[in-house]
Amino acid sequence: MSFQSLKLIEPIQKALVEEGYSTPTPIQSQAIPLILEGKDLLGVAQTGTGKTAAFAIPTIQLLVQNQIPNRVKRTIKALIVTPTRELAIQIDDSFKAYGKFTNLRHTVIFGGVKQGKQTEALQNGVDILVATPGRLLDLINQRYISLKDIQIFILDEADRMLDMGFVHDIKKLLTFLPSKRQSLFFSATMPPEIQKLADNILFKPVKVEVTPVSSTADTIKQSVYFVEKDQKNALLMDILKDTSIETALVFTRTKHGADKVVKVLLRHDIKAEAIHGNKAQNARQRALDNFKSKSTRVLVATDIAARGIDVDDLAYVINFDIPNIPETYVHRIGRTGRAGANGTAFSFCDSEERTFLKDIQKLIAKNIPVIENHSFVSTKVQAISPTSKATNEKKPSAKSNEVSNKGKKVWFKPKRN
Repeated sequence: MSFQSLKLIEPIQKALVEEGYSTPTPIQSQAIPLILEGKDLLGVAQTGTGKTAAFAIPTIQLLVQNQIPNRVKRTIKALIVTPTRELAIQIDDSFKAYGKFTNLRHTVIFGGVKQGKQTEALQNGVDILVATPGRLLDLINQRYISLKDIQIFILDEADRMLDMGFVHDIKKLLTFLPSKRQSLFFSATMPPEIQKLADNILFKPVKVEVTPVSSTADTIKQSVYFVEKDQKNALLMDILKDTSIETALVFTRTKHGADKVVKVLLRHDIKAEAIHGNKAQNARQRALDNFKSKSTRVLVATDIAARGIDVDDLAYVINFDIPNIPETYVHRIGRTGRAGANGTAFSFCDSEERTFLKDIQKLIAKNIPVIENHSFVSTKVQAISPTSKATNEKKPSAKSNEVSNKGKKVWFKPKRN
């Protein structure tokens, strides 16, 4: 299937060609026709499946087709609500890219910054609004925003809304929306509270489900290093000696941990920045832009802050800390190996994290290969397998320092002290 077969209008087709899009992902090929038919949709899809385009493209088309000529003032026709500022900005960027050859206006609003520029854009009139819950409700209460003309309401990353405590805000938001509307609901997982929320929002929805959260893409080469906590920094530095790793996204469990890793990297002349909830919005966006442009080599992130990170051609994800929620592992490494591309995911597991690793392997129903004989191997940490003995991969000596990209095995020369 191609995008041309989805009966998209010419301005969108032209934009997709410019963006280099030719073949839709599974969720795009399934969801776009249903949304264009005006149906409510429940999309169960994790990060990296192409779900933003799955709702942005048909939303643009429906608004163009329903435009009223010679309107005196634009009113908000489509509302997209998402939990994080970074994700909101990236969704707005997507609408800009796909709608560049239409005359639709869009803007994004989020907290953590002064509201002046955001309210100015709203007063000038927009067709599409992307927002985080807190700032949206705030500006509704200040009467900068009216949702009475909403035709399409999209709730993205609903399970993350639950994690971040936004469900109450979403329920309050629903009271401002017209009852007659098309609603699209996206979530990577469907715990009972999220299912109940979906039932309250959607009317006779069709369900589209792709890439269950318990699976990891076959294009991602996964491996684990057993190492004690106090040796993780040294192991990270050793891995980053490989200059073929142009950029790497590193995950920590805590904000403090992210800042500590950045300090270590900077001391070793590796350009690194952290992105987490304690950072000001402009600092977070600057760090993300620097990472995308590859002026920053390593971006260290916590899970909530990283949920909106969407970086083209990201080849390496490193779990400096093993996540204590198994599904989080799937989300983390899913930032590489997207749309059929190859990717590599390394995980550092210390003795206190063995149970976390075991839970992850149970969830994904596979054993993560172990890199043995590296310079910082821990004798205390043993391989863990939920079903059978883990597949161990011995790391060659420095004489066979093989480096291969594109998601193949990468061997690193042991550090000499």
